[in-house]
Amino acid sequence: MRDYVIMTDSSCDLPWNLAKALDIEVLPLVVSMGRREYRDELEKRESVMKAFYADLRAGNRAFTSAVSQYDFRMAMERHMLEGRDVLMICFDSVLSGTYLNARIIASTLEAKYPERRIFCVDSRSASLGQGLLVYLAANARNAGGTLEEVRTLVEKSIPKVCHWFTVGNLSYLKHGGRLQATAAPAGKILHMMPVLHVDDEGRLASVGRARGRQAAMNVLLEKARTTSTNIEEQTVFISHGDCLDDALELRKCVMAHLHPREVVVGDVGPVIGAHSGPDTLAMFFLGDKR
Repeated sequence: MRDYVIMTDSSCDLPWNLAKALDIEVLPLVVSMGRREYRDELEKRESVMKAFYADLRAGNRAFTSAVSQYDFRMAMERHMLEGRDVLMICFDSVLSGTYLNARIIASTLEAKYPERRIFCVDSRSASLGQGLLVYLAANARNAGGTLEEVRTLVEKSIPKVCHWFTVGNLSYLKHGGRLQATAAPAGKILHMMPVLHVDDEGRLASVGRARGRQAAMNVLLEKARTTSTNIEEQTVFISHGDCLDDALELRKCVMAHLHPREVVVGDVGPVIGAHSGPDTLAMFFLGDKR
């Protein structure tokens, strides 16, 4: 079997220890806030996340940049030279230019190294929705799947990755242009909490409201119950924007009521968090459709 590597970018929000255990190469996006700029490297997140969300709560704005073409070239060409092919699973192309940059460099390198193959996949997913696809790909590869087989698995899984989430305040999504200003009223009105998901095209869509945080969590749980397929055989992912207690409570409810094989909890990293804001709480799992 031809040797290949699975790559992704830091928007996948996989916990670093899991990404390392799965042997995934993760390329960092860039986050800037005021005069500070840093590469979103998974292994360094523990030291920056609290300060990052504290800055957001203080009213500071964060801005993000896609993985650069230079970084893609350095990472991909190294594997070409060492005789490996590449499967790159990218952040949603609707939300970032990362996929476009990956495709540009992949085309250049494919011409330079015609004996090698680079497959770039637009996940149409974000945070641990993207992470779930990477997780499935890594497990399939580690079970002996070929590059083509794993690529096909990922592409077939994309329309089935369900993203359901609530946020503390819609203003971050609106200010960042990730959600239309008319899509839903501000979350603080009458303590109504927005409930959103990612649609088939990778766009954010507001689908309802719940009265209070607990009610919003109950909606996420109900969506998992009614839209998942064989959830007892799945690994469910939960991500949170500096609201670990809520994430652990949601995990407890998921385990008690849905009985999945496993629940993985991780941070909403600074790339996604810059647009979703503090107190984001999200669930990711597989269903018949999104």
